[in-house]
Amino acid sequence: MKDYIARPKYNDRIKPFVGADLIKVLVGQRRVGKSYLLRQVRDEIALAGACNFILIDKENEAFDHIRTAANLTEYIKTKAVTTTGATNYLMIDEVQEIAEFENSVRSFAAKPNFDVYLTGSNSEILSSELATRLSGRYIEIPVYSLDFNEFSVFHDLEKKTENLHLFLKYGGMPFLRNLALNDEQAFEYLKNVFTSILYRDVVGRYSVRNVNFLDRLIRFTADNIGSMLNAKKISDYLKSQQVNISVNTVLDYLSYLVNAQIIVPVKRMELKGKRILEVNEKYYFQDMGIRNALSGYRVSDMGKLMENCVFNHLISHGYTVYTGDWQQKEIDFVAEKNNERVYIQVAYLLTEPSTIEREFGNLELIRDNYKKMVVSMDVQSRNTRDGIEHWNLLQFLADFS
Repeated sequence: MKDYIARPKYNDRIKPFVGADLIKVLVGQRRVGKSYLLRQVRDEIALAGACNFILIDKENEAFDHIRTAANLTEYIKTKAVTTTGATNYLMIDEVQEIAEFENSVRSFAAKPNFDVYLTGSNSEILSSELATRLSGRYIEIPVYSLDFNEFSVFHDLEKKTENLHLFLKYGGMPFLRNLALNDEQAFEYLKNVFTSILYRDVVGRYSVRNVNFLDRLIRFTADNIGSMLNAKKISDYLKSQQVNISVNTVLDYLSYLVNAQIIVPVKRMELKGKRILEVNEKYYFQDMGIRNALSGYRVSDMGKLMENCVFNHLISHGYTVYTGDWQQKEIDFVAEKNNERVYIQVAYLLTEPSTIEREFGNLELIRDNYKKMVVSMDVQSRNTRDGIEHWNLLQFLADFS
């Protein structure tokens, strides 16, 4: 009997590669549901008939003895079948916990009777090791916490504004479906998840000594989601707080947080020259609930949270996202997928003429034929101004893909 709620969006992305001579790698923050997606894939494969599954979960102490590539190879050999025509489906959860895993995985992936699936929560380790040892032999599938449609299914909620606010506040960690959606239970769980990620995937992985600074950096980033940031600006701010940290250290620590999938950097695109700029990135949290558990949930932050929410929705639906720069006017998001582009501005409420003019006016300056839209919390039917669509956030999260 299934002990999970299916996430068809990811199943549809994985299914075309089942049986293909490629290693399937699911990459995402801890606790976003990668293990359950492996179970979903396993159950789909099992429908075809008898299969031999070799399942290794590195978060289960039963597999603590598998610490090196040699341990991994030895274990797999004891579980593999060699019957003609039989396929061994090798599934390893949190594979980065196994030293030099790529050596063993490469060996088995080359065998015609193996189909390999991996999950991992450190993007740097996975991308560098796989690219070095398995170049051209793997497909990477990013996994994120629940989007609003999935959140509604997991919590058995209608797609209404009041439930949208629950999503904006508590985020999309799948396990929250087992808890009451209140501050006491949800935020306590999210703080524990964050602490686990921080110490396992940042402090432990990179031997971070200045944990106090790391904590300050995370909270500064949480308070400034959607703002243009660079290492010098952060360093200068910390110096004003009597914390003397070099720019290089800030850069290193930011990269650790990115690799652990806690935050996501968004580069700027100069739209006129079509250049990607290397300074003043924006950062967003992969899960808004974790951000709010750390920084607090305030109505005054609603614009930031909406922006983070729209960004998460875009990347979870396969868009490559930039922030745009057009003649020194900022475009919140330039999202690209399948050779198409959409420009998006995000505003809390369009109640002031100056706000309306800024959000629509910036988009009107861009004279091309790609879709342009403004997303706000205003409750209304979808309408347009000079071809620019106005979407309510609830509509956007429910319908835009």
